[in-house]
Amino acid sequence: MARNFRRHRSSAHPIADLNVTNLIDLGFMLLIIFMVATPLIQQEQTIPVKLPLESKSAQTKADPNDKYESITIRADGSYALSGKSVTLPQLARELARFAAQPKPPIFRLRMDAKSTAQQYVSVWDELRKNNLRLQVDTRIGD
Repeated sequence: MARNFRRHRSSAHPIADLNVTNLIDLGFMLLIIFMVATPLIQQEQTIPVKLPLESKSAQTKADPNDKYESITIRADGSYALSGKSVTLPQLARELARFAAQPKPPIFRLRMDAKSTAQQYVSVWDELRKNNLRLQVDTRIGD
């Protein structure tokens, strides 16, 4: 006796029922999350912050054949130029001396994590006053 593998006519139609209750619940949950989170995001943008100041000047591209010197800003606020401790006025004089050279070096700036942004901008401002170029050292660790 041969077996018949055909479907019964009652199950030949696809089931067209789709339960969207869970999708509606998910949509409402996301709506509530965004309604709660939006005021918190807007509140963060109203925090008053005094930003560091710098003077305006045009930015130049670095030449790959230049020499490099390093400037380090330590956590205590002191500065070092090529490993030698200097104050900010001494650093300004040394940078003016470098600027007088026919081909001045590119300066790499290293900062301690606890140094302030104003210290960074002060050094950057002195470099830009003398038309010297800056490359920030982004290596992790010492």
